[in-house]
Amino acid sequence: MDVIPALDLLGEDAVRLEQGDYDRVLFRQPLESFMSRLVATAPPLIHVVDLQGARDGALRPEVVERCRRAAQGTPLQVSGGIRSTGAAREALDAGAARVVVGTALWADDDALDRFVAAVGDQLVAALDIKDGRLGVRGWVDFSEVTLEDALERCRAAGVVRLHVTAIERDGTMRGPDLDLYETACASGIAVVAAGGVRNDEDVEALAQLGCEAAVMGVGYLKRLGL
Repeated sequence: MDVIPALDLLGEDAVRLEQGDYDRVLFRQPLESFMSRLVATAPPLIHVVDLQGARDGALRPEVVERCRRAAQGTPLQVSGGIRSTGAAREALDAGAARVVVGTALWADDDALDRFVAAVGDQLVAALDIKDGRLGVRGWVDFSEVTLEDALERCRAAGVVRLHVTAIERDGTMRGPDLDLYETACASGIAVVAAGGVRNDEDVEALAQLGCEAAVMGVGYLKRLGL
């Protein structure tokens, strides 16, 4: 199973938030220096989250391009502020290998189908979950769409990959919500798990559930002794 490091951006810097709270910044570092630390570990992919874009609802293609240059050829999975199929294509054109879309998928009954048609297997549907509901707009708000409904709609639309985050575990180093990922994997769609993943034991537990990959934030560098 792949282990994917996360790089979260706020303003121009790499940061780490606790439980997605913009007022609880655990650390801050220049983007290029933090990216270089990740690239040195030869990851299969780097998960980039533009927190400012997610909160403001506006993709920052110049940030995607900056990350692409700093990543030195390592593929990027990009999220944050992708609210239209045009923005998704813009992120891909700026250097993303895959785009993670959450809020915009549930904007109307046809939105999910439009994104699948426009982006295909480069689309990763974000299911950011707290108390069984989807977090939207950078987790500032919550949708009435439930996890079960979202999984069924993704399966029906032909989504090939999910990025599932346990919001309450994100940035906490408390371990992943295994019940959440068991439910997601039962959908038959490839699952990338995020939120609270700390170490090899957590990664193995997620692999046993059938997850395709795990995203690690705080735990990634600690796991490698960096």
